[in-house]
Amino acid sequence: MPDDRRSRLTPDERRAQLIALGVNFLADHPLDELTIDELARQAGVSRALLFHYFDTRQGMHRAVILTARDAMLQATAPRPELPPRERIDDTLLRFAAFVREHRGTFISLVRGIASGDQTVRELVDKSREINAAHLHDALSELGIPETRALTVALRAWVAFTEEVLVTLATQESADDAALVAFLGRTLDAVVDAAQVSTL
Repeated sequence: MPDDRRSRLTPDERRAQLIALGVNFLADHPLDELTIDELARQAGVSRALLFHYFDTRQGMHRAVILTARDAMLQATAPRPELPPRERIDDTLLRFAAFVREHRGTFISLVRGIASGDQTVRELVDKSREINAAHLHDALSELGIPETRALTVALRAWVAFTEEVLVTLATQESADDAALVAFLGRTLDAVVDAAQVSTL
């Protein structure tokens, strides 16, 4: 019966199913442990089928990371109806919730920058660019001009925030309001330093 169900899947559905299994794998394992053999075992399909859909192990990793990254960006997208400062705080709150619910996946994403595959590194880095751009938008609404120093500082702050969330957001004693307040203060300090920089 399982084979019958699999045979009724369209190619796009089968590929999406395999990617979903890969994303779920990241909840408890690092990306490097996701092999063609492991995903084939979990899916109950042949290695040949995995190579048909992804060509290589790196291709499989790219598909899985892209899907996980887009899910994170969708879950934490800023709410444009909120005032800029509230928008930033609300986004951070939802980031903390996402990390708590998907810690393993989030770690694979933010540590994916260390992957040996250039495309995977670019996918992860792109999410940082997107989040830094969201910050630029909110700060510009507050009258803060965009400068080279601010651009560099915000990219660095996004990476810093990822590490803080990985370390603190999943602790049982974590206080989301206090965490957001701390990150907000560090953001203010970064913005202040960028504004007086001559870079």
